Order: sequence, then C-alpha cells, then structure tokens
Amino acid sequence: MLASIALAKAFFSAGYWVQTFPVFGSERRGAPVEAYLRLDREKIRLRSNVYEPDFVVVQDARLLELVDVTKGLKKGGWLLVNSPSPLDAPSLAGFRLAYVDASGIARERGLGNRGQPITNTAMMGAFAKVMGSPDIETLATAIEEEMPAKKAENAAAAREAYERVRAPGLAVPAPAALGGAS
Repeated sequence: MLASIALAKAFFSAGYWVQTFPVFGSERRGAPVEAYLRLDREKIRLRSNVYEPDFVVVQDARLLELVDVTKGLKKGGWLLVNSPSPLDAPSLAGFRLAYVDASGIARERGLGNRGQPITNTAMMGAFAKVMGSPDIETLATAIEEEMPAKKAENAAAAREAYERVRAPGLAVPAPAALGGAS
C-alpha cells in the first residue's frame, strides 16, 4: 500500500493525474494484497476498480503458481516479477515480461530480514525503469518522503533495481557491469 502511494506521488510530481487504492481480501498476515494505481496525462474521470490493467507487478514469484496474476491483463501488457532469473512459463505467453531480483536487493540494503525481505521500493524502481517514468530521482524523493523508516536504504533499493531490471528490448547496462546479486 505504501508503494502505491509513493508511486502515485512520484507520478503526480512528473505531471500525471493519479488514483491509487487498495483491495483487501483475506485480512491475515502473509495474504496476497492488491493495490491499484491509475495514471494518465489527462484528468481521470473514471472511478472504479481496475479490471484490465496494462501492467502487473508481482512482488512474490510464488504467486504465479497460486493466483492468476494475468487475469484481465491486456495482451501485450507488462508483467514485472520479483525473480532473480527470466521467467519461462507458457501461461505468460502474449505478455511482455520483466524481472528483477528485488529480494536480493532488499537483503543487501537491510530491508526486512533474510526470510522476509521488504521488496516494495526495489519493485518501484524497476517499475519506473520499465515504464520510462517517473525519473529515478523523482521516485527516490517520493520514497524518502513516504517511507516511515530506512529512507536512504529504500531510495537506494529503488535506484539499484532501476539499474538491474531486465526485459527484452529494455535499455539497461550489461549484467557484468553491475554489482553482485544474491
């Protein structure tokens, strides 16, 4: 939820109109949570759930086996997954895929713990890179304003994921030029 608010603030600062809202299902620790961010360069008049997203961010790759994360995702839409390696699943055909080792980045930055790294800000950085907006410094500022703790570490995680995200056709530095990933 904090991630969608910080992203909304960053996109607003970059000149977008934004809406963000959570959808709560089972209210138990560890249950999948959904948060939506609607953005446009024009004023947003639509006030409803998002049924056909252009982009889905999956912070835990295990959800790919448990939940239909592509439900409603437009053909050719983006799927960004927290994964240390490329995805190869027939069910993902027809979508553009991007991945980043957000868990490894979060562990390196001391966000969460080894068993439960907090990946939201790393995923935000990867999302900004794939979207081409907002720029990483606008996003880092929003993160530092919104996150309740470890502000510098969270902003650094976003910057690192921005550089380490991978997707076919995405302009990123060669993997050998990057620091070690876990």
